[in-house]
Amino acid sequence: IETSCDDTSIAIFKNEKLITMVTKSQIKDHQITWWVVPEVAARLHANIIFEVLDEVLLTSKLSIKDINYIWVTTNPWLIPSLLTWISVANTIKKVLNIPIIEINHIQAHIFSNYLERKETQINYPLVCLTVSWWHNDIYYMKDMWDMEKIWTSQDDAAWESFDKVAKMMDLWYPWWPIISKLAEEYIKLNIKNKDEIFPRVWLKKNEFDFSFSWLKSAVKREVEKRKQNNYNLKITKKPDLTIQDKKEISYEFQEAVNEVLAYKLINAWINKWVKTIMLAWWVSANNNLKEKILKLTTKKELKFIYPTKNIYCMDNAAMVWILTYYKVMY
Repeated sequence: IETSCDDTSIAIFKNEKLITMVTKSQIKDHQITWWVVPEVAARLHANIIFEVLDEVLLTSKLSIKDINYIWVTTNPWLIPSLLTWISVANTIKKVLNIPIIEINHIQAHIFSNYLERKETQINYPLVCLTVSWWHNDIYYMKDMWDMEKIWTSQDDAAWESFDKVAKMMDLWYPWWPIISKLAEEYIKLNIKNKDEIFPRVWLKKNEFDFSFSWLKSAVKREVEKRKQNNYNLKITKKPDLTIQDKKEISYEFQEAVNEVLAYKLINAWINKWVKTIMLAWWVSANNNLKEKILKLTTKKELKFIYPTKNIYCMDNAAMVWILTYYKVMY
């Protein structure tokens, strides 16, 4: 069971094989507020909780009595959302007298890379970059269970920066997929011989922490400048961006973020001399980021691993189980 934020997700597995998974998104409900309000998310989870459970059991042709283990995310993330499913899980535990296994949300995202892969396909030691709204971290893993956070964000994480930049341009929620889409549309225009608009924030030499607040400020200045210029030149009826502006800013911003993420991840490899580079969490679904990392890892003859499906990059119950499976097995 995974309900740490705004997705209600339940999966049923037999050993490491996924039988069925149902995930219900709350995106349309949160578009009203342009963000996930924790109390609203918790109520939405509560309203749909048993519908999702019934659908999973019906699809799998199983009864609740056939279940041997319950695994559930208990931390970290939105406490009201987590408490909704923890309450249901504990009720099922008492009724069926089966064990409940508590799972860490961050660790589960890292283990999403084991879904639809054999354990032997992941070679240690490795470094893993987790990219989400709150977290922008690099972990060093000597083995499956020896995980150390070695670098992190000093301020805004990548996803947070994507979201805030999208709001500056009056784009719609959810934000980072829209920026990525606009960036792809700009690439298709095949505009060449352009200088970089936004700075790459490297911090000190050989320092692997991240900082995107400076970049966010640079985007804000560019957005305001273009809005005023468009109004002065009578391109727009009020200070506003054109769709061409939005495409170009999205492209330039995404390039500035992803170049830093890819460069620092590869340099973490140089610092630690690992065998594998791994990517996890929401922004690991970003094709531009994966392409940049793949280009660098190919040059270094490194193995690059990321979730096999985009659904495994998002919050989902499958990643929670695969971590549980290895915990039970070991």
